[in-house]
Amino acid sequence: MAMPGDPPNGTPEGAGGADDEFRADEYRSVVFDEDFVRAARLQEFSAQERMGEHARAVRSRSIWSTGGGHPGPRGGSGGGTARQGRIIVLCIALALAGAVYMGLRNPYVPPAGDPAEAMSSTVVPLAPSAPVPGGRPADLYAQSPAAQYRIGAAGITFPAVRRTRHFTEEQVQTALTIAKDYLVQSSLDPDVLSGEASRPVRVLLDPDQLTQFDQSMLVPAGNGRHAVTGWLVRFDPATAVVADTRVRVSGVLAAAETAPNALEVTSDHTFVYAVRPATGQPAAADGASLFTVRRELRMRFDRDDLTARRAELVSAYVMAGPQACSADPAGGFRPLTAGAGPTTTGPAASDPYASGSPRRTAGLCGVLAPTTAPEPPEPPQSQAPASPAASGQGVSPAP
Repeated sequence: MAMPGDPPNGTPEGAGGADDEFRADEYRSVVFDEDFVRAARLQEFSAQERMGEHARAVRSRSIWSTGGGHPGPRGGSGGGTARQGRIIVLCIALALAGAVYMGLRNPYVPPAGDPAEAMSSTVVPLAPSAPVPGGRPADLYAQSPAAQYRIGAAGITFPAVRRTRHFTEEQVQTALTIAKDYLVQSSLDPDVLSGEASRPVRVLLDPDQLTQFDQSMLVPAGNGRHAVTGWLVRFDPATAVVADTRVRVSGVLAAAETAPNALEVTSDHTFVYAVRPATGQPAAADGASLFTVRRELRMRFDRDDLTARRAELVSAYVMAGPQACSADPAGGFRPLTAGAGPTTTGPAASDPYASGSPRRTAGLCGVLAPTTAPEPPEPPQSQAPASPAASGQGVSPAP
């Protein structure tokens, strides 16, 4: 039986075929394969999931979900885009995490400091105001203001160590340690004191100051730049030698930050040496005398110096005696030994018309305070002979 609307003799031949071909061509590019479904932004819940109360019909698919499987030749562009998005987000997260980590582990470090400046020094001889006492080293120390001083490096003590704005507590401790090493090598090493060595001091200096140091050792000059006694303590081997290696020491160290990349350590120490004459007959046991050196040093440390364990000696102010004012202490100290009397001769004359580099410290001379000299021991009390009256013997009157 024919349905209403159908042609009486059925569908004309060719009529339906043309419509079917048209519809096939229209949807031929749309292929609902597995990759197409996986790439969809919306995913339909299953029938069991939709049975739940207030369940939505669809859900959004996260860009992190891969859906499994491998993309096929068609419809794979959606999965590739999702993977690219994930990679971009992951890279951004890693970059941010790396920046935060590097910022925490490696805070801003100021650039390296400027080259070390030339060291400036002032060396002042102290003339005695009384005859230089002599005796045994132990007795001289016991009778002098150095009686309570510690021996050697034990007299160079550290202050309380605290961090600064740009330097840690460990870095401040390192600067103080290097400064102490420099004081020990330049003031207490027997070979340095006798003039036989200078390398123990040289290895502790910044490389920028080595040329100045070497020139000072080779050609000493009292010009404020090249005095040997500005860098270290040295005795003129032709004048005096150390009689006791147990040098008495007392003083203080202090550290402070002077720039974001610079620490400065100041030292103020008094060194007391027992010396004896270098020439003549072998010195007697009681032929020693005391020689006092007051050293005030300023040392600078940048981060490179702390790493390499070296110092930049900025300045040195030195007073030493007893010495004659006329003696030039640039090349080495020339102590006045036991028995030498007070000197009245002033510093060496300076000629302002002479060519060449003048001695900058000319005219600088001090007087050694009498209280610094050891007190002479009290003489033994001798018993006076008894008078005749005291002995009970009578005296016959004159006739």
